[in-house]
Amino acid sequence: MGMVGFTVALMVIGVIISPCVHGNEFSDHKEIEVERLLKRLNKHALISIKSEDGDIIDCVPIHSQLAFDHPLLKNHNIQMRPNIIPESTSTYTKNYTNVTQAWHKSGICPENTVSIRKIKKEDILRSNFIENFGKKMTPGILLYGSSSVHEYAAMNCKKGKYFGTKFAVNIWKPKVQVPNEFSLAQTWLSSGVGTNLNTIEAGFQVLPSLYGDNNLRLFVYWTADNYQKTGCYNTNCPGFVQTSNRITVGGTFKSVSKYDGIQIAVLVMIWKDGDYWWLQINKELVGYWPAKLFSSLGKGATEVLWGGEIVNEKTGGKHTSTDMGSGHFADEGHRKASYFRNIMTVDKTNTLREPQGVYPTITNDNCYNIKEGRNGTSWGFNFFYGGPGLNAKCP
Repeated sequence: MGMVGFTVALMVIGVIISPCVHGNEFSDHKEIEVERLLKRLNKHALISIKSEDGDIIDCVPIHSQLAFDHPLLKNHNIQMRPNIIPESTSTYTKNYTNVTQAWHKSGICPENTVSIRKIKKEDILRSNFIENFGKKMTPGILLYGSSSVHEYAAMNCKKGKYFGTKFAVNIWKPKVQVPNEFSLAQTWLSSGVGTNLNTIEAGFQVLPSLYGDNNLRLFVYWTADNYQKTGCYNTNCPGFVQTSNRITVGGTFKSVSKYDGIQIAVLVMIWKDGDYWWLQINKELVGYWPAKLFSSLGKGATEVLWGGEIVNEKTGGKHTSTDMGSGHFADEGHRKASYFRNIMTVDKTNTLREPQGVYPTITNDNCYNIKEGRNGTSWGFNFFYGGPGLNAKCP
């Protein structure tokens, strides 16, 4: 082979090899970034519990959890109990179901530890960008200019001053059509506008893109800047301080409601106690958001919402068939539709009161709807909501 031919051959080989080399460099760089993030997120556990749903629950010493990596929480004094738990003026009973998470079958974390869902490599790789892991892929809530792919059936409380909320909700395992969609039932407490929007959120969701499955899970979320740089789901970033060794944020619920059958109701309460926003599920204190994470929410919320939300990716040009709640419309009522009942708000005296001036927000009532329940019953203020999405009236 002549020198010219040899040079040309080298150039061709270089063209063929070069992309592969760059591809390997990119792959190695990403691998290093993922491993670095995993090391940062997963704190040393005293023991780890393998759950039947595939999760691994790490029992992390309470003082070692990721929350305290937040610069505002350095030297934080851990709160184990609130000073005040809101009391109700209502005589209504508020029955709820004792529920268990799937990992409980394999054990419970010891005292002075918190039960944290271990983040796996594949969890991070499902994120569009490594730096966005744990954040909402399509952020925002309806009142504040959210993406058009979000759809709602929710009740809004008129603007005021709120220091928490309490309610019972029946939980379901809604069908989600494609992995980038989700279905949830939650409450939002918010204040501020624009880039200064602060929210505290908690509820129950099916979110395959975050968890890698279609199980129903407890979740919390927060943001101090309208979902831009602050906040995340669960304990996937510093901020929310977990105190429970029994209830795991991000953990799967073993029992859910059955259509025209047994209803599994969970009692949720969020309230501001001094410098902390506490979360309680049934009678278990799960943890708290330190008020110093926020600007306006440190002084209380100005709005409260309750209800369902889905993401509609319009796969194939059609409306999604992702369920909201039970997947049945509000008109079907008890044992068939999803509900929120015994809804209360917390006032500045730490008293629970029935909400006033409540009104619905519905993006498309042919796909999902909402209906206020009968007042003056043991259910207090209540409503039904939900729907199947894609149907004859919702193409």
